[in-house]
Amino acid sequence: MAIPGKLSLVLPAHNEVLNLEAVVRRALEVLPELTEDFEVIVVDDGSRDGTAELADRLAAESAKVHVVHHPVNRGYGAALTSGFRAATGDYIMFMDADQQFDPADLAHLAPFVPQADVVAGYRIKRRDPWIRLLYARIFNLCMRLLFGLNVRDIDCAFKVYRADLLKAIEITTAGALINTELLVKAQRAGASIVEVGVRHFPRPTGESSGGSLRVILRAMRETIWLWWHMLGYRPPAVPTRGRPIPATLFVVRAAVVATVGLGALLAAGAWLLRRGRGGRRQ
Repeated sequence: MAIPGKLSLVLPAHNEVLNLEAVVRRALEVLPELTEDFEVIVVDDGSRDGTAELADRLAAESAKVHVVHHPVNRGYGAALTSGFRAATGDYIMFMDADQQFDPADLAHLAPFVPQADVVAGYRIKRRDPWIRLLYARIFNLCMRLLFGLNVRDIDCAFKVYRADLLKAIEITTAGALINTELLVKAQRAGASIVEVGVRHFPRPTGESSGGSLRVILRAMRETIWLWWHMLGYRPPAVPTRGRPIPATLFVVRAAVVATVGLGALLAAGAWLLRRGRGGRRQ
């Protein structure tokens, strides 16, 4: 089933010179069979390995390919945001440029695109090192508790949004938390979300920065900011296919989470205090 209208595929790329060409050429090969019209937007996020030059060459070879350059590395979320602004399609899809996804799997999402506001891929079998799988489990649990996100693979970089909904969302995070922010704000606006399984492949070359300490600490800061920001958030007035979530429900959930968190901290402090006193008596 072909996606009606035009599709914009956004590919954020930071130091992906060894992967980008294969991803773009694969997209140019399969997208004509899956959508009426399309464009591929490569966002070079301050790469220093030749990614920028490669992206420009690919754009020169195909009128379907466009490039946005960041002079310096601004982060995954900032790269996606730049791609969204440049997109001209009726629907906006994004995926990573590291060859861990196959653009052909859009065929699994395509039947749901005309019916839902967001079609979110989830990795059927995630092909990442065990430490990243552990981080992902912890992260998904925290996002469910903090924001009420009932999505099985929040950070899966294979999603399709209605363009008018996505462009109406004010994005405040520049790092890896952008998937959470988009889903939380779309959910608050009443967006209908359909989840579809997609394949995930081992990264063939290059190194991922997603599990680095710097990225993790940035995500933690952005999580605290986003949680606070959402307390007074007003969703955009965009027609959606679902039911908006009242702000009061989010505030109540936030109060419960804060109460449980404070209780856990007090309990841990009391336990440590008792241990300390017991140790001194010995």
